Parts: sequence; structure tokens; C-alpha cells
Amino acid sequence: MDMKRKPKKIMLMLMATIMVLSVAGCSGNNGNAANKGNSANKTEGNTAEATATTAPEATALSADEPGWKSDTSPITFDWYLNFAWFPNKWGVDPTSQYITKKTGVDINFIVPAGNENEKLNTLIASGKLPDFITLGWYEDGVKKIIEGNLALPLNKLAEEYDPYFFKVSDPDKLGWYTQADGNVYGYPNASSSPKDYEKYGDSYVSNQTFVVRKDIYEAIGSPDMRTPEGFVAALKAAKEKFPEIDGQPMIPLGLHEFTTTGNDSLEQYIQNFLAIPREKDGKLYNRETDPEYIRWMKTLRQANQDGLLSKDIFIDKRPQMEEKIAQGRYFAMLYQRSDFGAQLGTLYQKDPNKIYIAVDGPANTNLDAPTLNGPAISGWTVTLISKDVKDKARAIKFLSYLNSEEGNKDLYLGEKGVSYDTIDGKDQFKPEVFDLMNKDRTAFDKKYGSSFTFWMLMNTNITAQWTPKSVEPFKQLEDWTRGKTKSISEFDQIDPLASSPEGIILSKIKDLRSKTLPKLLMAPSDAEFDSIWTGYIKKQEDLGLAKVQAFQQTKYEENKLKLAKK
Repeated sequence: MDMKRKPKKIMLMLMATIMVLSVAGCSGNNGNAANKGNSANKTEGNTAEATATTAPEATALSADEPGWKSDTSPITFDWYLNFAWFPNKWGVDPTSQYITKKTGVDINFIVPAGNENEKLNTLIASGKLPDFITLGWYEDGVKKIIEGNLALPLNKLAEEYDPYFFKVSDPDKLGWYTQADGNVYGYPNASSSPKDYEKYGDSYVSNQTFVVRKDIYEAIGSPDMRTPEGFVAALKAAKEKFPEIDGQPMIPLGLHEFTTTGNDSLEQYIQNFLAIPREKDGKLYNRETDPEYIRWMKTLRQANQDGLLSKDIFIDKRPQMEEKIAQGRYFAMLYQRSDFGAQLGTLYQKDPNKIYIAVDGPANTNLDAPTLNGPAISGWTVTLISKDVKDKARAIKFLSYLNSEEGNKDLYLGEKGVSYDTIDGKDQFKPEVFDLMNKDRTAFDKKYGSSFTFWMLMNTNITAQWTPKSVEPFKQLEDWTRGKTKSISEFDQIDPLASSPEGIILSKIKDLRSKTLPKLLMAPSDAEFDSIWTGYIKKQEDLGLAKVQAFQQTKYEENKLKLAKK
């Protein structure tokens, strides 16, 4: 069963398109196309009948003119971001200052200090939300907010206050996010529709990579690591030749952190590298039961038995992993490339030979190319406007601005003369700005605030026209994924709400998986692995896996019908 991607993963998968790596957490992922604007984002959608109550100023508004220009008086919106790792404040950098000066809108970000779900659930339970809310489309909170009537329909707000919204919104994406009541409550960022894929798909990149430390890999003969035998032999050779890195134990293999729901590397990542299908003959396929997957899980079990899986990887969280990546202590990693972008830049500055490079990793028996997650129509996050918003008109107008090509350009390039200029006839980042972006993304965010430091409504297909060419060491990792990415739109948004009967079952299955994965890798023998595996599959069935699969199948078929209309 193909379980949901995790927040960090999705996010950075999508941030990969921006090419320069944010220290932000995690989508993955992400269109990097050379285009001159996205025509889909300039297409006027079909508006429904106007609402009964029309604001006096609505008659003066035009679907062809940005509504925000009608009122640029000062206003501050509270904006909730359901991402505890988000480090930036609005108004401390030139880009956000420029946008406030231009539109009159100031933003007070509200970011949870700890567990995002707890904070969001508390807000939802209170019945009162901040003006704007941005959260991952995959989070239960989206459905809870909509079903609790805590968000306003964007289409109704647009009809009443800013018809320009329809001009700068993609009809396909509005259709994808239209609810059963016919309304749209959230708009995605970093979203690519099947039509976008047809236009720009050849240039799309993924964030899913298998990387090795360049100098160590070359020192052991640049071995082929696509087969189980070659993979284990390479880990062993690396550990024997380089038992320590600067006086500390070398870690042969790095994985995403083990969480309460599983492990990204041991689920979707390795399944994608093995090109395991998501569906067969129109039916969703339970990928983890595939013989290729089981073969590689047993390979990792053997690696652990051979002393090649450090205890660190079972307990480390992302901060600890970032520290060890910066020290170059991992030999290989099945990991999201943008999750270690800042560390990679630091390593490159110290020694270009001691960096991580992408190579062909685990493969199926036929050595087929990986099928990596490319961009999808769901995007990464969705942004909603609360029913308690302090000014409905200004809110939808600002959302339209951010969603437009103008807003995307402002948030991506920043203010002209400050972070970008017209150089050689093209609007592009100033050399010193681009240099800092690559060397120290955290410092860049604070000094300039462009390149989507504020990513809530980023449209990576629009901004591709200004995206600089990738530079090393990031370019090699990015280029390795080209041609290996696949659209996964039809597989998004198929999981049940956590509070539903099927959702409760799914939560229990995820909890079971999180506890089982380490046990499988730590099994002392293949026979013990088989015993654990058989029990795991049986427990899933006993919990009610079939009910979850039936629910997901229905949603998947609905998605296919939706996308067929695009």
C-alpha cells in the first residue's frame, strides 16, 4: 500500500525546483521548466453565478485588473503556517518590506513551537482561526477546517470582491480542489497539473536521490550499487577503508528518520528506486508486498547483521543527521537531496572532493530506471482564508496578487535593484545575491528574502523563466533525477480522514509499520525476518486493511475521472 508522503519530504521535493536549497524541512518536490510564463495561470476560469450580496466596490472591479490596487492602505493579517521548522519573519528582509510597501499588507506569521497537529487541533477546537492558514494538503486539518465551516469559499470571495482571482488561478487546480458542495476552499503552491506536465515535464526534477560521498566512493573503485550484492559490498569496502571520519565512526548508510508512522527511505523512496508500480490493471497495488521490495529489505537486514547499519540511524532525528552530514560522516544516503542542501553547500566550500554526489542506487532485478516522484497537481501546501478573516476583500485580493505572475515574480526575484536586475537583457538575481544563496541559504533568507523565502503561493512553473541555471554541487544531484520523474497526481488525496473508521484503521497500520520496520532490519536471520514479516502482514489484515484499500481505490478512481476532464 502506497502510504502518504511526509511533510518534510514533500516540501523539499517541491523546493528542489527553486534549485537553491532552503533549510526548510521537507514533498516532497518541483517543476524546473524553461518557459516564458505559464499560460494555465493566465487563463480565466469559469465563475459561478454571483452571490446575492455584492459589495459596492465589486462593480468597479475587473476580471482583467488586479483587485489589490484598489486599496493599498495598511493592514496586518495573521497567517498560520503549520510548519514548526519555518524560521522566517515577515518585514525583516527587503523582499517582504517591498511587498508591504506596494500592497499595504503586513503579515504576522504564527508558527507552532512544537507539535503541529496539537497546535492546529487546538485552533480548530477553538472555532476561531487566524486570517490565513497554510498547511500540507495531506493533513487532516484541511478536511477538518472545511467540514467545520471554518474557512470561506475562495470562489465566492472572488465573485464578490475580486474576479481577478479567476484569471490568475489555474482552472484545472480549482477543479481538483473543488469540494462536494461545489466550492473551493484552498489553493495549492508548487502544483503541476497533467497539462503542465505535458508542457514542462521533460525539465521536471525530483528530490529523491541515492547519494555517496564522492572521495570515498572513488577510493573504493566507484562500484555498481544497483544489486544487493554490490550494495552490501560497497558499504563494507567503505567502512573497511574509512572506519573513521575526523576521529569519529563512519556511518555506512544514512536514511530518513524513523517516525511514529514509518520511514520515508524504507517506504516510498526505495519502492520508487525499484520502480515498483503503484497500480496494476486499474487496481491500487500494495507495493510493500512486492518481491523486489522484500528482497531489498532483506538486503538491509543482512547489512545490519554485517555491522553496516549504525545504531545512530535508528534514533537520530533531522537535526542530528544534519550535523553528521555537515561532518561528512555518512558514506551513502537514500535521502531527499534538498534536506541536506545547506550542509552540502558548506562541504563544497571546504573541499569540492568531499561532497555527496548522486549515483545509481538500489534497483530491481531487471535494473530498470527508478520512477521518482515528480510534481503533482495537489502541490505541497494549500492556503485557506478563515471565516474570521478581518477583511474579506483585502484577503482575497492579496491571495490573488500572490498567486499572479506579478506576485510570484516579486516573491521569487524580490525588488529590482536590490536582489535582482535586468542583466544581459534578462531579469535575474544579481551575482552577489546568487552567490550568497548558494553558500548560505539561511543568511540569504534574512538578507534578501527572495527566492521564495515565503513560499505559500509559489508557482514553480511561472518562476522557471527566472530560475538561474543550477551550479555545483547542487546541479549534479538535480540533473541525475531528470527523465526519471513521474506524475503521481492520481495517487494523491486518497487516504481517509483520521477520525473516520477507515482513517482509524490506517493510523493503526502506520503505527504498526513504524514499530515493525526497525525490527525487520534488526532481525538476526532471514528466517526471523520472514516470521516478523508474516506476522506484520497478518496484523494489517486483522486491523482491517481491506477496508482502507477499498476506500483508497474509490478515491483513486475518482481522481482518474477528475484528471480525465482536464
